[in-house]
Amino acid sequence: MKYGVCNWIFGDESLAETAAHLAGFGYDGLELKGDLEFYDPAEVKAVLDDHGLAVLSLTPGDADLPHPDPEVRAKAVDYYLRLLDFATEVGAPIVGCHGEVGRIRPVTTYEQEYVNYVVGAQRVAARAQELSVQVAVEVLNRYESHLLNTSEEAVRFVEEVGAPNVGILLDAYHMNIEEADLGSAILAAREHLVLFHVADSNRQAVGRGHTDFLGVMRALKEIEYNGAIIVECTASGPDPFTPVKGQGWREEVERYVEETIRLLRHYEAMTHGEIAKGGADD
Repeated sequence: MKYGVCNWIFGDESLAETAAHLAGFGYDGLELKGDLEFYDPAEVKAVLDDHGLAVLSLTPGDADLPHPDPEVRAKAVDYYLRLLDFATEVGAPIVGCHGEVGRIRPVTTYEQEYVNYVVGAQRVAARAQELSVQVAVEVLNRYESHLLNTSEEAVRFVEEVGAPNVGILLDAYHMNIEEADLGSAILAAREHLVLFHVADSNRQAVGRGHTDFLGVMRALKEIEYNGAIIVECTASGPDPFTPVKGQGWREEVERYVEETIRLLRHYEAMTHGEIAKGGADD
């Protein structure tokens, strides 16, 4: 597996600083926030090449594909089309996709906005397929989105979209809130799973909460997942929509990022050993 970090968790830190940290910790790359006004593709590639890193995926800004207002939807589609072009310039194989984070209820009805989302995702997928880019529909918890809160709902959604390059992005933090069993949710997504985010149950480093990440890694191995694992933990403190917390937040995030890759690689090695022995020991 390849390991990366979503760089939005470092706030306004320069890409060069973030890249230096991630390379030092042993990461393979990062998930770049989709700020099209901030990043120059040539500069992104140069900085990451200097540190032996790759753009593993792009995380979108707020662009509301399900919204009932045609103008809002048109702006969202336009943003995603530009994001796809940006993805090809920086070499990102996957672009994430979700509604407006924080909109937790429909403006009209769930059913209408669900249909809008399917149609919008189909439009984005068509262009993505031309560019050989995969679209990963993210599953968020109910406190961040009113659409697609579970793996089962996401499977239904991507099958209705019906595009071969549209898959699912599961996130262990969101799953901890919505799923009865994380392993079963991963198995349900199976061949549709194209990207996986990690943070513990308290949105901190893997190992600092109560999520069973060894079980998660076992489930990923069972479905033969070979995509990227992206770390998206944040410093402790209020407001989940900003990485900038109280004093020392940046140092806290750096500790979490270092701890997480060490523990995940350990769990990955354990699952390899279990496969070699022919099964898992409790």
